Amino acid sequence: MYTPRFARVVRGAALTVLEDEYVDATVALGATDPRVLVRHVLPNTLAPVTVQSTLNFGLAIIDLAALSFLGFGAQAGTPSWGLMLSRGVDNGLLTGRWWLSFFPGLLLAVTVLGFNLLGDGMRDALDPRMRAAVD
Repeated sequence: MYTPRFARVVRGAALTVLEDEYVDATVALGATDPRVLVRHVLPNTLAPVTVQSTLNFGLAIIDLAALSFLGFGAQAGTPSWGLMLSRGVDNGLLTGRWWLSFFPGLLLAVTVLGFNLLGDGMRDALDPRMRAAVD
């Protein structure tokens, strides 16, 4: 499910690097294709893949919580935000105990927001074009 996203990110980054002049200069000096891939393309594609990983980690948490909420994820007795939300809706909202579903939902949202902010910060720190714009 997440593989096509990573493939698009890696392909886009690799095509961008392969169009740069220093890669053409390296090839003109006699570097082989594996050397160009290992020395130039791979290091320049690691930053976008790292950022994509942190952003997808938040999506994976949401997916797990949604499946658990619907009853398809973690089994009863296993701690999961989705199960906590489901029990809070069943037992809390109808009886006036709103906090049984509010706090697990809040912590889920804060955790996913934290991973998204981490991914944005890593993108800003690892992208050389962003650093050049700030300087």
